[in-house]
Amino acid sequence: MDFAYSPKVQALRERVTAFMDAYVYPAEAIFDQQVAEGDRWQPTAIMETLKLKAKAEGLWNLFLPDSEQGAGLTNLEYAPLAEIMGRSMLGSEPFNCSAPDTGNMEVLVRYANAQQKQQWLEPLLRGEIRSAFAMTEPEVASSDATNMQASAVREGDEWVINGRKWWTSGVCDPRCKIMIFMGLSNPHNPRHQQHSMILVPVDTPGVKIVRPLPVFGYDDAPHGHGEVLFDNVRVPYENVLLGEGRGFEIAQGRLGPGRIHHCMRSIGMAERALELMCQRSLARSAFGKPLARLGGNIDKIANSRMEIDMARLLTLKAAYMMDTVGNKVAKSEIAQIKVVAPNVALKVIDRAIQLHGGAGVSADFPLAYMYAMQRTLRLADGPDEVHRAAVGKCELDKYAPLSK
Repeated sequence: MDFAYSPKVQALRERVTAFMDAYVYPAEAIFDQQVAEGDRWQPTAIMETLKLKAKAEGLWNLFLPDSEQGAGLTNLEYAPLAEIMGRSMLGSEPFNCSAPDTGNMEVLVRYANAQQKQQWLEPLLRGEIRSAFAMTEPEVASSDATNMQASAVREGDEWVINGRKWWTSGVCDPRCKIMIFMGLSNPHNPRHQQHSMILVPVDTPGVKIVRPLPVFGYDDAPHGHGEVLFDNVRVPYENVLLGEGRGFEIAQGRLGPGRIHHCMRSIGMAERALELMCQRSLARSAFGKPLARLGGNIDKIANSRMEIDMARLLTLKAAYMMDTVGNKVAKSEIAQIKVVAPNVALKVIDRAIQLHGGAGVSADFPLAYMYAMQRTLRLADGPDEVHRAAVGKCELDKYAPLSK
């Protein structure tokens, strides 16, 4: 691995950093105020302004490796940019690089046909609409994607869709126009060929957004995480992606990049927490000394630096392997960093909260919200236990391959 940034990536790092400093960080308080004072479930004026500015500066769709539609960056090249964006809760959306749209756009780039791309991918790439990914279900352990029970049954030239999904992030946003739905379509097929992914417009009759689901009390408006009921929803048969029974295959392709993007952003969030920790420890005094010199706090700062740097290196290794040998070969490294990054970020944020005292759990600093986001990430895109099992199996297979 070459740890030096190319001139192209270095230039983008500087431009993204400058944009964050000039526009995004100052917008955080404005965003919170506009959400609080207006209709929480309507887009904020400040976010739309940020998007226009970023698009005008050419800082747009940086996550896409396709140079015709994005920045043409590899996963390794995108990593430092995602880290910078991850420092702010607003950081990704101004650049059209926020989940779940990034994962959905990658799915459409890879698996959609020409008509599907024209109808849904192109407006997503332009930032005119948003999207959601309807996979997790309340009635089953959704860490096993083959458990999904929501059904998609073919009737003539239509799919008839029934079931309930939840944690469908982004579906509460009025800009969300399309969902990628994963449903049981071929129950008699082999286990990993029973599910299909189907494009379902949000305004289709029978689609009901039951409620937004708060995360540790945060509703994440206007984005939101919705519970969605599908009651005899009918969409054209051609809305299927790739083909019947290919849903699990698509899910594996989607979640690889999605997981690594989350980890990149987690590193950025941990870095900002460390900065706040250092600033607080030097600015505040107790018992006649700066906090940095009390209670082993300097050790906490040192451990945070070392842990962040280790997590970053593992993130970069996983990204490098995805680029060079593919997601399948890199599955252990992807699983490793999906466990490591949010856990490291949680440790660092927790230490920063402790050094801030009561202020750390208030809304005066971003730390409490950051902690909630990172704790949730230990479940999103697969819980820690599933990823640890994958890593362990990869290790054991080197000595005595386990039965499939």
